[in-house]
Amino acid sequence: MISIFTENTGRMLIMAKLDAAGFLIDLDGTVFRGRELIDGAKEAVHTLQSLGKAVVFLSNRGNLSRAMCRKKLLGAGIRTDERSIVLSSSVTASFLKKHYPLSKVWVLGEKGLTDELALAGVALAQNPQAADWLVISLHETVTYEDLNLAFKAASSGARIIATNRDRSFPNEGGHAMDVAGMIGAIEASAGAKTELVIGKPSWLMAEAACEALGLPPEECAIIGDSLESDIAMGRLYGMKSVLVLTGAAKLGEPRLYEPDIVLDSIKDLTELAKEGILL
Repeated sequence: MISIFTENTGRMLIMAKLDAAGFLIDLDGTVFRGRELIDGAKEAVHTLQSLGKAVVFLSNRGNLSRAMCRKKLLGAGIRTDERSIVLSSSVTASFLKKHYPLSKVWVLGEKGLTDELALAGVALAQNPQAADWLVISLHETVTYEDLNLAFKAASSGARIIATNRDRSFPNEGGHAMDVAGMIGAIEASAGAKTELVIGKPSWLMAEAACEALGLPPEECAIIGDSLESDIAMGRLYGMKSVLVLTGAAKLGEPRLYEPDIVLDSIKDLTELAKEGILL
């Protein structure tokens, strides 16, 4: 836990005094690396839960549904329910149903996204030319045909909404290309622009996460590995922020948004709780 004390001691003490009633915990790079559970993550979550902290899991992975995510967490020994999971897929579906209830959408994405759209009651277009919206999300088995159909939707006038705009995400092999690559392909080929990006650090994700916790932003802390999404959301919306170094961020790199605390790993929360620091 060297990084806790050498880099952000002052901020750490401030945050310890403030405390947090609820925690938003990122998944990829914070709790999981691909399919693998990060060492000590389960114990850290259990520690927060045992202290009576509200815990919500938060992810920009738009190819997952909340049911899929809960199954993965339960399989890793982490207790939760779907109400405590906020995904860019579920927030995208809720946004479209609330603001464009009669619209039909074409999806460049996977089953997790279409499951969330169906749960929200969002109608899918029968062909790309009939779509009002093109929803772009992570598609790990994308084909030329998938991209070409999305191109047809955008070229026919469908407005583009993306679940997130992350450039990459951590997995077992290091990092993999994320949605930004697919957005770029469609924008460049169709001459179109993405109108709305739902995922972190957007206000839509922040609002949905705080609503799931039942707390205002100033009583929440976000824990994540991404400066661009996790820490940015925390700083932009008045949350406390904890950066972990098990994913995208590296110690000593330039930061547009400075976290309150830097931890080597989420597992350090367990030790901090024992010492009465932070929690």
